[in-house]
Amino acid sequence: MLKEFKQFAMRGNVLDMAVGIIIGGAFGKIVSSFVADVIMPPIGVLLGGVDFSSLKIVIKHAVLDNAGAISKPAVTLNYGLFINTVIDFIIIAFAIFMMIKAMNNLKKKEEAAPAPPPAPSNEEKLLTEIRDLLKK
Repeated sequence: MLKEFKQFAMRGNVLDMAVGIIIGGAFGKIVSSFVADVIMPPIGVLLGGVDFSSLKIVIKHAVLDNAGAISKPAVTLNYGLFINTVIDFIIIAFAIFMMIKAMNNLKKKEEAAPAPPPAPSNEEKLLTEIRDLLKK
């Protein structure tokens, strides 16, 4: 069983998939930071200083104890965080779409490149030599 698992884990497809998942996770973090730190602040300014991550609906307010400390936290519906996540997804999907489109264009260029004409056969070479000798 251990030998079979080793064969499975060491196949090229599994390693390629693992690399893709790791790079995809890192790419997701980059896009999340791009959205949160670069895109959302100007959008918030345009909308009157709104910070999307702080947008929420309070379903049940926090409960304080006698000392003023929060004994039960507030129950909130954080739709602003959802908006940020949707924007993250749209940017990631668009980036992947552009990457796949570029790869497809490269494949089309490879396929569209005309194949070199076939080399003349031995008979044609011999006939060409005979013709050239006859011309002389």
